[in-house]
Amino acid sequence: MKSILNDATRRIIRQFQADPTLPVAELAERCGVTPAVCWRRLEKLRADGVLKGQVAIIDWQALGYSVEVSLRFTLDKTQRNAFDEFLGAARKVPEAIEIQTFLGRVDVRLNVLARDMAHYQEIYRDRILTLPHIADIEALMHISTIKSGGALPI
Repeated sequence: MKSILNDATRRIIRQFQADPTLPVAELAERCGVTPAVCWRRLEKLRADGVLKGQVAIIDWQALGYSVEVSLRFTLDKTQRNAFDEFLGAARKVPEAIEIQTFLGRVDVRLNVLARDMAHYQEIYRDRILTLPHIADIEALMHISTIKSGGALPI
């Protein structure tokens, strides 16, 4: 991978991070390369798994989801398949928009969205507490996002 990260490719990645909706011709112009070179580099980055896709960033609050909670789980791992069974069940919780696994005291984190506190209480009672192999849960209520985005100085 290091061999494709020359100056032109770094410029393409920087500009693409800033605005992935740019047409290839405009992206190429901003990066000081031809559209053909830009297109080939983007295709190479996709083929190499560097660019995994483009996503829509949705403002969930604008759609009425005003409660965001990060749930941190420690699992009871005395059962052989506890981890896999928990993750399989957690994937079925439609309000869980993100699931992460960790090494350390916390095993899994679910990021859950709800319309309001009553909706969150329903999700928690009916979907979260029914997940298998839970030893401990810590709930962190989201207050504000200070920094978001994955752009790195390349």
